[in-house]
Amino acid sequence: MLDRITPLILTWNEEANIARTLEKLRWAREVVVVDSGSTDGTRSICEAFSNVRMVVRPFDNHATQWNFGLKETGIASDWVLALDADYVLTDASIDEMQSLLPAKSIAGYRMRFRYCVYGRPLSGTLYPPVTGLYRREAAHYVQDGHTQRVAVNGEVGELGAFALHDDRKPLGRWLGAQDRYAQLECDLLATRSWGELRWQDRMRKLMVVTPWLVPIYCLTVGRGYRDGWHGLFYAVQRGVAEAVLSLKLMEKKLGG
Repeated sequence: MLDRITPLILTWNEEANIARTLEKLRWAREVVVVDSGSTDGTRSICEAFSNVRMVVRPFDNHATQWNFGLKETGIASDWVLALDADYVLTDASIDEMQSLLPAKSIAGYRMRFRYCVYGRPLSGTLYPPVTGLYRREAAHYVQDGHTQRVAVNGEVGELGAFALHDDRKPLGRWLGAQDRYAQLECDLLATRSWGELRWQDRMRKLMVVTPWLVPIYCLTVGRGYRDGWHGLFYAVQRGVAEAVLSLKLMEKKLGG
């Protein structure tokens, strides 16, 4: 099965992460990286891996960037493994993909993740499973708030092994991104009626609930208390993200 899969990765200034991700993809005949014009060492790191082919395209939004990578970069394999630059496969996840014998009705597989803080996997997180492995001809991306989701024409199975979500970019980079992400989420919430929203987004629209409830959830139900300072860091980080979104929603309500 591995010979039928092409990993596809989006990058922009990912020198803190990309080497660890690519190291776990040496089994692939070709890895396609769509870069948005990195100005750090991302390109030179990618060029050090003989199975990596980089294509540069200016960024407009995530869905368009993924669709470009999927349809316009010459990928010919039956299956695509879509990875963020901070997704790191484990040996167990590679072994599971190698042994897959997908039925014709299966068009994709959802991947589960262990979230990491400074390289340490946490006991639990809010990070959801994502459809990351799919038949190339059966998939396309649509924009959904600050991120994107892949629409797959067919049944979607589940992978049992965990991959790692291990982002080691500086905290300042993360903080800067939250303003952009929160604005996109705010704009999305404004276009949907109460009945169209997931329960999580209904709580976000209340504005005063999630900034304190999410950290408490991460530390208790999410078992962050087991992870010491790493778990506390993650809980506070999620609270900050929710607080920025709440401020954006308040700003919009006040006419900002």
